[in-house]
Order: sequence, then C-alpha cells, then structure tokens
Amino acid sequence: MDVAAIHLPPTLELTIDLTDEQFFELCQKNRDYRFERTAKGELIIMPPTGSDTGNRNGRITQRLFNWADTNELGIAFDSSTGFKLPNGADRSPDASWIKIERWNALTPEQQGKFAPICPDFVVEFRSPTDSLKTTQEKMQEYLDNGASLGWLLDKKAQRVGIYRQGQDVEIVQSPTSLSGEDVLPGFILELRGIL
Repeated sequence: MDVAAIHLPPTLELTIDLTDEQFFELCQKNRDYRFERTAKGELIIMPPTGSDTGNRNGRITQRLFNWADTNELGIAFDSSTGFKLPNGADRSPDASWIKIERWNALTPEQQGKFAPICPDFVVEFRSPTDSLKTTQEKMQEYLDNGASLGWLLDKKAQRVGIYRQGQDVEIVQSPTSLSGEDVLPGFILELRGIL
C-alpha cells in the first residue's frame, strides 16, 4: 500500500464548501489533525500539539473533569470535542463545560456529533504557534455565541485573560489559581504545572 505524506504549515486556513455532515466525516477520517471551521466556512487545520502543551492541556481537562465528577451540574469535555456554534462556526476549545439542563435538551443524535451548542465555559491554552490575536478573537466568538465564562491561558506571557458575558476582558498576570465563579461553583483551577 502506498502512503502519501502531506506537509502542512503549523496552521492552515482554507475556504472549502462543506456541509455539516461532510465536515464531520472529514474530521472522523483524519483524527491526527484537529479541524475547526469559521463562521465564514474557512477550514482551519491544526496539527497535534507539542508534548509540553499536551501535558498542560491534559492537566486542565483532568481538573475540570474531577470537579464535574463531584456534582451533577454539567458535563465536561476535552480538546477533541467539536461544537457547532450558533453563528455556524465549528470550534474545539481545549476544555469546556455545559450545564446539564442545556446538554439534556439536545437529542442523542445531536450529542453524538458536533453538538449544536456553545459551551457555558471554555478554556483555550495558547500554544507557542498560536497567534494571540486569533486566539483572543476565538474567545470573543465564544462569548458572542453564549459562553458565560472563558479563560485564555498564555504560558509565554505568564498571564490569563478572563472573559465574562457583558464585561471587558480581565487580564491577570502570573495568577496561582482561577475561580469558576458562579458559572462553575466551587471550581478552583490551581495553575501549578499549567501556567
């Protein structure tokens, strides 16, 4: 069997006209890459993260899942989860969470694919190849589509952008922990080993 290698830049954006079903199938058949799609239909292809970034993302997800397991308030998701946002974009935050009543309002078919919902809470961990401006725009997109709380963790700058509905972004330099506030009651993300 012949194998063809495709070499892509760190992030590639293409405009391809795909139906939601075709986009889902593309993602399923190419699991070595992470795909997102903007509201304008631009396909964004991202390679797997580096080991250090993957470890830090894993710690964020682990701590969010541990908290979610202590209550029945909602469902946590990892970075491989795609969501169809109300504006038509398909996004995969590094970690996310949805209130249980919103999740349960979806049909099993909707839950099985890229759920047509914006998470209530999102986390993006800026990797060394991520553009700060693009990642900030993505965080704003989550808010514009219904997220209540979001964190943009920037290891390089040692800071966190806290995104809240109806408020300006709060930038916190070198925090040791973050609070889930009233969106994730009782959730505290200790940043040791992450930021």
